[in-house]
Amino acid sequence: MSIVGGLDIHRKQLTFDWVDEQNGKWERGRIAPADREHLASWLTKFDPATAGPVAFAMEGCTGWRYIAEEMAKAGVIAHLAEPADTSVLRGPKRRAKTDKADAKLLRELLAAGRLPECYIPPAQALEYRAMLELYQDLRTQHTGWAQRIQAVCFHQGTTAPGQAGIVRGDRARLHAIIDDQLSISGRLQVNTALAVMDVLADHLDRLRRRLLSSARGLKGARALMHGIYGVGPLSSLALCAWLGGADRFSSSRKAVRFVGLDITVHSSDGKRSPGRLSRQGPEVLRWLLFEAAKTSARACAPGYDYYTQVKDRYDANRACLSQARRIVRHATHILTSLGDDAFTIVAQPAAPTTVAR
Repeated sequence: MSIVGGLDIHRKQLTFDWVDEQNGKWERGRIAPADREHLASWLTKFDPATAGPVAFAMEGCTGWRYIAEEMAKAGVIAHLAEPADTSVLRGPKRRAKTDKADAKLLRELLAAGRLPECYIPPAQALEYRAMLELYQDLRTQHTGWAQRIQAVCFHQGTTAPGQAGIVRGDRARLHAIIDDQLSISGRLQVNTALAVMDVLADHLDRLRRRLLSSARGLKGARALMHGIYGVGPLSSLALCAWLGGADRFSSSRKAVRFVGLDITVHSSDGKRSPGRLSRQGPEVLRWLLFEAAKTSARACAPGYDYYTQVKDRYDANRACLSQARRIVRHATHILTSLGDDAFTIVAQPAAPTTVAR
C-alpha cells in the first residue's frame, strides 16, 4: 500500500498517524471535533486514484462505524483491530500511554501485517443488531418497572397482585389494590410505573412487528427458521446479524466462543472457578439462543433425547445451554453455505404458518 496509517478514536478527537511509503512523508495530528463532517473533510486529502491504495487501522471501540463508512465513501480501506489483542501486542508499558502512541502502534501493526483484524459487518447487519439491542433494552426496562411495582406492594403489605396481574392480568384488580391498600407515595410510585410500562409496551409492540417482518423477508433468517427446530424469527434474525457473512468463522467452535457460550478453564490466579460461561459477545443473542433451546424440552423436539440426557446428568439449565451450543453450530454451517447471500431480501416474506416452531 502507498499510504498506511492508524487512527485512535475518542469522543472529542481522532488522533491520526500515517506514512506515505513511496516518498517517506510522515504526518501526525488530530481531527477535532470527532464527527462525520470533519472526518470527511480530512479524508479529501487522500486520493486513491493518484496516491495509490490508502489504508487506515482503528480499534473496534464505540465510534468505529461512522469512520469506516466515511472511509469507504472516500475510497480508503478500513481495517478494524481487536482491542484486547492489540493491547497484548503493545507489550509491557514502559511509559504513559498516549493517543499518539496508540495511533502509531496501529499504523506499525498494519504495515507489518500483524494487525489482529475484526470482521466488519455490512450496514444491513449493523441495523439489525441495533434494533435487536433496542428490543432487549426495552424488555429489560419493562421487566424492571414490573419488579418495582412488586417491591412497592410487598413493602406496604398489600394483597399480592402476582406477575400476571401487572403484565397480562386484570389491570382493574391492580388499580383496586393501589387505591385501597397503598399510601399516597405508594400510589404515586405504582401509577408512574404503570404509565411508563404502557409507553414501553407500545414501543415494544411496534418494534417487534418490524423485527418479525425483517426476519421473514431475509433469506438467511428463513433458512434458519426452516432448518433448525426452535429457532423463530427473532433468534434467526439475531443469528444472521452476528454470525452471517462470507468466511465469517473458520469453524463452528469459534462461533460458540464468539457468542460467549463456551466454558472457561481454571484461572491461574485462583479468582475464578472452572466451568463458568465466558459471557463475552452479544448478550441479546445469548438470551434468544437460550429461549430457543428451551423448546428442546418438548417431547416432539428432535433434540429431546439429548436434552433429557443432559438434564438427568446435571439440570435443566445446563441442558438448555448445551442445546444452545448445538443451535449455534448448526446455524454456523447453514450461514457459511449461504455466505453473503444470507443478507439477501427475498421478494415474498414467509407466511407465519410456514415458520418452524
